[in-house]
Amino acid sequence: MELVRASDVEKRIKFLVSVLGMSHIDPVRVKCFRSLGSSSRARARIWSFPKIWQMALETTPVYCLEVLSENFDGLSGEEQERVLIHELIHIPKNFSGALVPHRSGRRKSFRHYHDEVEGLFNKLTSYSYQEEGG
Repeated sequence: MELVRASDVEKRIKFLVSVLGMSHIDPVRVKCFRSLGSSSRARARIWSFPKIWQMALETTPVYCLEVLSENFDGLSGEEQERVLIHELIHIPKNFSGALVPHRSGRRKSFRHYHDEVEGLFNKLTSYSYQEEGG
């Protein structure tokens, strides 16, 4: 599997964070990559940066958002937008380097995350892929 920096996705993340009012997310500390050759069925995934690594490296929290080229690039712009929103929802309000799981006890179900993604998507009046010129 090959990983390359995805500056196009980073621009889209900055746009989404701004437009959706996700002020708890520092888009400069969300690094985006495109993977090529993965056999995963996932479209995208977000990687945590645990506190112990932050302490060991004497640095602040950073998130890595990976889009899997084979499963992401062929999606429509709207579906890509939903995928990116879904990944951003995994970032907790305290931007600690941890991740919010899909299901955390009885508080949130998978359906809740689907509804949250749709709610945020429906708030958009313009789209990050239009900002890219695509």
